Amino acid sequence: MGTYKEIRGTHIVSVTSDPPAPVNGQMWYNSTTQTLKGFTSNPAGTWATITALNTARGAGQLGGTATSAWFVGGEINPPHPSPGSNWSTKNELWNGTSWTESNDLTRPGFYSGMGSRGVPNNTTGLVFGGHQGTNPASQYAQTEEWNGSSWTEVGDLNTGRRGGGGAGTSAEACLCFGAGYGNPFVGQDLNESWNGSSWTEVNDLNTASYGRASFGSSTSALYARSSPAIRVETWNGSSWTETADYSNTGKDGGSGVVNTSGLIFGGHPTGYTEVWNGSSWTETGDFNVARPSASGAGASAASAIAAGGYNPSPGVYVTNAEEFISPTTSTVTFTVS
Repeated sequence: MGTYKEIRGTHIVSVTSDPPAPVNGQMWYNSTTQTLKGFTSNPAGTWATITALNTARGAGQLGGTATSAWFVGGEINPPHPSPGSNWSTKNELWNGTSWTESNDLTRPGFYSGMGSRGVPNNTTGLVFGGHQGTNPASQYAQTEEWNGSSWTEVGDLNTGRRGGGGAGTSAEACLCFGAGYGNPFVGQDLNESWNGSSWTEVNDLNTASYGRASFGSSTSALYARSSPAIRVETWNGSSWTETADYSNTGKDGGSGVVNTSGLIFGGHPTGYTEVWNGSSWTETGDFNVARPSASGAGASAASAIAAGGYNPSPGVYVTNAEEFISPTTSTVTFTVS
């Protein structure tokens, strides 16, 4: 049985070495080092509110990491006016502290489009697909590349579409998969690969679908689609394989650079977040402000950024931005006098 050291009327266990597997809230006195210690644990990741966007919008494209990102396009307020005057070309850059407006896209309409997710910083990126909204049957095939100072139109997709997934860790190697086109809108199984100058059709998804939650690279990607049903597929560079489905409502954002580890988050009507370990999903901390149509990006399952979105009541797009902080554990040493 352990001995106890009395500290201001509270008895703390006294040990000669720190416990090998402390639990959250546990405290002890290390008689060898003569220090009072405690253990804290946050088993679920959390979202922290960060500086808001300059312009409220939803369903744009966000690429980069939690410390260096770009956010372009989307739909601005008021939502859904006629004849489509609310489609934005705006571009904002995130430096880890604040958003700064920068040079815009060459054209509006990258609404529910696709983009490179895990690019290393806000100086490179690629967006593709989308539509302007004036004609529901018209989906974009356009692609634009970001070089850190301006967007330039480059080679088109073979098939124009919107509302799908994208993956890529550089502007020179990306995938565009799923999405849909037509009026009525129909999900597709199409998959195209970008080599820095042109798109090539490669092996398709197993199931036609759409939804924006995705992450990975051109050779190792994951697509967590939401419609017509929740399904998850992974890409190994040559083919897609169906794997374990996530558990909650459709998601809007993803973070990760390989198909064995990442996050998906957002969606309607909640801000659920789920972590992927290569074989199964685990629910973790939710958005501070639940909202659909938020965009997200990041380079790992431990760090991500989400921005924008739609507030169903009163029915407006928002400027909210949040950063995901991974689960943490730490041993704290207290000063005793």
